[in-house]
Amino acid sequence: MSNMKIAVYCGASSGRVDGPYQAEARQLGQQMAQQQIALVYGGSSVGLMGSVADGVLDAGGHVCGVMPQVLVDREQVHVGLSELHVVEDMHQRKAVMMELADAFIALPGGTGTLEELFEVWAWRQIGIHHKPFGLLNVAGYYDHLLAFIEHASQEAFIRGEYRDFLMVDGQAESLLTRLAGRVESRPV
Repeated sequence: MSNMKIAVYCGASSGRVDGPYQAEARQLGQQMAQQQIALVYGGSSVGLMGSVADGVLDAGGHVCGVMPQVLVDREQVHVGLSELHVVEDMHQRKAVMMELADAFIALPGGTGTLEELFEVWAWRQIGIHHKPFGLLNVAGYYDHLLAFIEHASQEAFIRGEYRDFLMVDGQAESLLTRLAGRVESRPV
């Protein structure tokens, strides 16, 4: 039985109505539960956040939400969570998620998702943590971002070894397998 916990960053929006994002988020959650990987996420019942949590819960998995009091007061908290950490603000939310997780995945999302991904990445570069992280590139959502990252690397703003910290996969199951391999092999 795995004790691994993965923090998933994603949108409080579901994306385009005809898009594949909700189904893929739910699928990621189901895969996590099947692999006995606990979900750590923002605690919301809406958007892709709600979908990934529903996927884990529907498959019998463990879901840990981390939500600032201001959002709890707006009644956006997912009612079926295994555990909920209520924190003071968004900075504390990110710090608690960073502490609880063994690895990180970014699903499609907006500025908040990108900010969380890049903070995890920057902190890894300077050695604050040694945890693996990746993008679940649903339907090519992150293709333009990946092209920019490659451009930044070619222009010598992102060193190759730092660029290579980011795992990218279009399939939930293979990304989870790759992250698990890195968690198991990383120094404690």
